[in-house]
Amino acid sequence: MAAAAISHLRRGAPRHARALLYLTTRRFSSSSAAGVAPLAAVAASARRLLSTSVDSGASSTGESYKPPLFDPFRAASLASSAPPLESPPIEELPDDATPPPEEEPGLPAPEKDPVATACQHELEGLKAWVETVRSRKESTEEKEAWSLLGRSVVSYCGTAVGTVAANDPSTANQMLNYDQVFIRDFVPSAIAFLLKGEGDIVKNFLLHTLQLQSWEKTVDCYSPGQGLMPASFKVRSIPLDGNSEAFEEVLDPDFGESAIGRVAPVDSGLWWIILLRAYGKITGDYALQERVDVQTGIRLILNLCLSDGFDMFPTLLVTDGSCMIDRRMGIHGHPLEIQSLFYSALRCAREMVSVNDGSNSLIRAINYRLSALSFHIREYYWVDMKKINEIYRYKTEEYSHDAINKFNIYPEQIPSWLADWIPEKGGYLIGNLQPAHMDFRFFSLGNLWAIISSLATQRQAEGILNLIEAKWEDIIANMPLKICYPALEYEEWRIITGSDPKNTPWSYHNGGSWPTLLWQFTLACIKMGRRDLAQRAIEVAEKRLSEDKWPEYYDTRTGRFIGKQSRLYQTWTIAGYLSSKMLLDCPELASILICEEDLELLEGCACSVNKSARTKCSRRAARSQLTESPEVMRARHAVQLLHPALFRSKQSWVKLSGPYIHTN
Repeated sequence: MAAAAISHLRRGAPRHARALLYLTTRRFSSSSAAGVAPLAAVAASARRLLSTSVDSGASSTGESYKPPLFDPFRAASLASSAPPLESPPIEELPDDATPPPEEEPGLPAPEKDPVATACQHELEGLKAWVETVRSRKESTEEKEAWSLLGRSVVSYCGTAVGTVAANDPSTANQMLNYDQVFIRDFVPSAIAFLLKGEGDIVKNFLLHTLQLQSWEKTVDCYSPGQGLMPASFKVRSIPLDGNSEAFEEVLDPDFGESAIGRVAPVDSGLWWIILLRAYGKITGDYALQERVDVQTGIRLILNLCLSDGFDMFPTLLVTDGSCMIDRRMGIHGHPLEIQSLFYSALRCAREMVSVNDGSNSLIRAINYRLSALSFHIREYYWVDMKKINEIYRYKTEEYSHDAINKFNIYPEQIPSWLADWIPEKGGYLIGNLQPAHMDFRFFSLGNLWAIISSLATQRQAEGILNLIEAKWEDIIANMPLKICYPALEYEEWRIITGSDPKNTPWSYHNGGSWPTLLWQFTLACIKMGRRDLAQRAIEVAEKRLSEDKWPEYYDTRTGRFIGKQSRLYQTWTIAGYLSSKMLLDCPELASILICEEDLELLEGCACSVNKSARTKCSRRAARSQLTESPEVMRARHAVQLLHPALFRSKQSWVKLSGPYIHTN
């Protein structure tokens, strides 16, 4: 275990700084000034090591780390700031590498590596909570859910590799692709297995889907591009060498060429990276992340996402149907769901990419994109009453670097329902933003994952949960959670969806309620210290899920009816419920998926803030959202990363600007 931790720590200097913080600041009180003083002092000494720059000696003032202009709409020209993403292949260590010298007898034992000790302490703490989960008393609904989840497991060559999307006996003759293993659908199942201490199926899933990844470049528009992960796969038996009596099992992937609408999945690779990090954190099996094929797979996904194109924005440009909403719903462009998952995947990948001469350019490109993406979403996607009032008074057709209405949004785009719907205290991230277009619909997955990944600021995250609480009857009602609000109706539904009979108003993706979103809502609530909201939502779901046979989604404005085309015994409905229950009982385990605020993204900007519109940087807008000094937040966050159990307890939670610190 210690060897795995040490291997994981080879990836950069931030771990050493975090260990320094951990060893010098063991316990703090939220109300004690004496507890804050050492935090600031230690943070000052660890600032250099906690830098996100590629070189460990780079200072936070930007002497070596030179991000691009973060507000591209203030710049006259957009030169390519990041170096090419092409990098030499990862090389394995030679077999004849010189081993470390053995200790001579009689010499004093060397001091223990504080980094390895601290990370091993964290790992043991997480494993202790996993044992707590395994020994907890389960309700009747949970026992039924675990039984159903076990029946959904798919085996390949004698090993479990995933779970089918649904196992509905009433539709056995009309399964379509519900009998396949979907990457996005398996994620809540994987989290449930990991929280229960069953990591083998997750490891098998990660490795087998990696083998299905498209590795060859192609110019055929009907073939997957290099690095694309499949949407799903199915285990098939085929005759062996033409012998009708001998068969072999093969994995048959679907990259979208068989899907309804023929759309490639943009989110599959992002979910795969997020799950890979969660697996390593809870099992300590960091050797899996360091495998040559896994490192190559991460790079191929990132190269695909970070490749240059015609788009001027740091967000990913995607088409309709490329994510959880896999049908035409007017989300083409830069949908929030993909941007939140993209940001989270970049954060996770930066932790896992092996640091060497061949990966420096990739890590640098990740840092550039993270900074630009976080500013773009926080600044231009956020709406509350103040922002809507500002949009209402926009001037249009502005041409200058200092234009306020940068996207030429016409005030008439503000929908009539929004003025009376948005609460005075609260807000959300809009669904999409393009030139002359703002999609003001509330999309649950994108907003929740923006909280989990810290794409949203602290105040924005609080505002999102405040809005959900204030509009409980619209977003939760009889079944959590609305996938989007409001639904497209009448002529708008006909034009935007193409008169889709499955996406009729308040059904399926068009305002339907999806119980699988419960686990992500629970994560967001745990991160923000609002476990009461998660508990309330779970209690609502428990009243009906088992009785209704675990349906895929619910219909009507308040989620009263089982979806008209909903599959029963939907696996991610079952797994989402189980994961929510376990996370709520042991919130310490949420750390395997949560990303805290990265202050280096706010402080690492090297752009000079002056009167010139061409070089002006707007990172101050994001920094203004912080309610504490960066030094104090950095120190606390560093210690939390090392040993979250020190700060989180089911018995005592004290709010301190977002993170929750255990006090004596």
